[in-house]
Amino acid sequence: MASLLDHLNPPQLAAVTLPPAHALILAGAGSGKTRVLTTRIAWLISTGQVSPPGILAVTFTNKAAKEMQARLAAMLPINVRGMWIGTFHGLCNRLLRAHYRDAGLPQLFQILDSADQQAAVKRLLKSLNVDDEKFPPRELCHFINAQKEQGLRAAAVEAWDDWARKRVALYEAYEAQCQREGVVDFAELLLRSYELLERNEPLRRHYQERFRHILVDEFQDTNKLQYRWLKLLAGGGAALFCVGDDDQSIYAFRGADVGNMADFEREFQVRNLIRLEQNYRSHGNILDAANAIIRNNPTRLGKNLWTEAGSGEPIRIYESYSEGDEARWIVEEVKALTREGHARAEIALLYRSNAQSRALEHALFNAGLPYRVYGGLRFFERAEIKHALAYLRLIANTDDDTAFARVVNFPARGIGARSLENLQDAAKATGSSLHAAIPQVAGAGGAKLAAFAALIGWLREAAHLPLPELVDHVVELSGLRTYYQNEKEGQERLDNLDELINAAASFVAEEGTPNQDGEIEGGISGEFGSDLAAFSSDMTPGALVFTETVQPMLASFLAHASLEAGEHQAGEGDDALQLMTVHSAKGLEFNVVFISGLEDGLFPHENSMLEDKGLEEERRLMYVAVTRARQRLYLSFAQTRMLHGQTRYNLPSRFLDEVPDELVKWLTPRAGKGGFAASPTPAYGATPRRSESSQGRSGFRIGQSVMHAKFGLGVIVNAEGGGADARVQVNFGHAGMKWLALSVAKLEAA
Repeated sequence: MASLLDHLNPPQLAAVTLPPAHALILAGAGSGKTRVLTTRIAWLISTGQVSPPGILAVTFTNKAAKEMQARLAAMLPINVRGMWIGTFHGLCNRLLRAHYRDAGLPQLFQILDSADQQAAVKRLLKSLNVDDEKFPPRELCHFINAQKEQGLRAAAVEAWDDWARKRVALYEAYEAQCQREGVVDFAELLLRSYELLERNEPLRRHYQERFRHILVDEFQDTNKLQYRWLKLLAGGGAALFCVGDDDQSIYAFRGADVGNMADFEREFQVRNLIRLEQNYRSHGNILDAANAIIRNNPTRLGKNLWTEAGSGEPIRIYESYSEGDEARWIVEEVKALTREGHARAEIALLYRSNAQSRALEHALFNAGLPYRVYGGLRFFERAEIKHALAYLRLIANTDDDTAFARVVNFPARGIGARSLENLQDAAKATGSSLHAAIPQVAGAGGAKLAAFAALIGWLREAAHLPLPELVDHVVELSGLRTYYQNEKEGQERLDNLDELINAAASFVAEEGTPNQDGEIEGGISGEFGSDLAAFSSDMTPGALVFTETVQPMLASFLAHASLEAGEHQAGEGDDALQLMTVHSAKGLEFNVVFISGLEDGLFPHENSMLEDKGLEEERRLMYVAVTRARQRLYLSFAQTRMLHGQTRYNLPSRFLDEVPDELVKWLTPRAGKGGFAASPTPAYGATPRRSESSQGRSGFRIGQSVMHAKFGLGVIVNAEGGGADARVQVNFGHAGMKWLALSVAKLEAA
């Protein structure tokens, strides 16, 4: 037991050994939260307080779940494969697979990733003759998912006008289409799981009594429905152990609600609140800067990061004339760092939005420096992979219209739009799937559709093959391999298809093979394998009766592919610089970090500056960016930047003002706190500079648009003085830069 608790600092030890009661662990960046979570589970099991099946642990990525399983396996001599450790989506998939009848789903229901969902919505709009310009599929998907994440079915959504009522009607039609086809999207996994537990009291009691300890990672990223799901499972008296950092809540645009942390503390009357503040990642100056920045957010639970690693190097700030100048400086600095012995893979270039990468990539390309844009197209999202998976999905369930529509004419087999329209009309008239309606289509188009149905039949006859051989067979017989062999630049796609076969083999090796009892044998890990016992011999109408070995393994592999799509596949190759948005950098760390584009309107983003909550989230995003750095941190900004084809003049980011002077080293001359150095830019004339003592006292703010009777429309770029002496500097464009005394100038907010 002593060895299990070794190397824990006092707050970590206190968190790990808490009594079985609700607890909120505020875990700062780099404070060892994963160690605390896994050690907590191991301690509960080793002290006999709970058996492995009594643990429910929720993570936000499959990678985190697998890391937790690996650490637990190293700590205790237990089989972790059967434990309920996974993401919200993965655990809900597991629950629904085990109770598909009660959930109103077919046994082999398929999961739609975001691209598949959008394709399904496009088909729906076309079948209903709805103008997709008035109701864009992407926006409709966002609307549907947002309602589901609020726990709202179409019947419960309020609509106040014709347009809103039409959206709700489309949501209802989409629900009916998914139910008919036996498919669920990501948001549906959670909502269907929640509804199942809510209405089925015996089932709910079963899981409430089973899971006595529920542990949640990254609690600040939960949405409202996820929190309700957790509360439902904890309703039987389970202890909720939630680990998170409200200062790192940066996914509001995905529905994350940082307020869940305060709600949890209040609703569950949490008496165990522990702060993990000792940081094991960054040097002191970096942490002091992060603390100073985030301290400006008023609605936070509060903590202060510190380290025993020493202050380290000062934070370097560089002011450039343009984004091109900024990018060239970064390239030269990177070259100097590599000469000092820094690995390129340990250097990250962070930016607020993807559009900023262009200038950086251009400069890196010209310099011959290898780089990798983190968060590019993922393996399971590549077109050739999705084509192959669509064929596999049709093997599992011919009623899957999304898969059918994707490959019915790919590779091209002469099935035109008119034939598909006739098929859709026949399917709608008979209330059947597209595949089932093929015999209703006559003529040459019907014959070609029948040939496609025969191809699917041949593929299904090979379902007895081991999974890797089945995938290989599908790639070959479907015509995908021949198609890409004849494509001018198809070798990369062929390599990806070969890698899909490797992925199937790895999946079998990791998950094992089900025996006659549905139990897994021979695998080394089991996110999906332990659920295969839930499968029975009952088939949906469109499902083929395979051997009991291949059928559930194929279904699990397809579920795995859908759940993995959207998680980054680590690339291999040269030692390369890492380029990414700050959002993508969450959870990562690097020896050296550059944060570029630190200008008001860019970071913080202009859309966030109109409301306090938006600005607070941008500040949390800056906090995340700063705390990615271990040893050295660079901050840079440009006086001018091209946006939408025009030169834009921005003020330095207000976040730079929030970094204490004693922590920084300016690499360029500095005019003053938060201001530009002397600029050769004629349009700017005088040097804008924030004056903290006067900002806000005049009733105006820097960056605000104003109107003057003589000079017209302008933007306030500087302010100084107070009371009767207050004056502002305004850029009136063609009229130039003007200092105006507020006591006499007639300025109005534009």
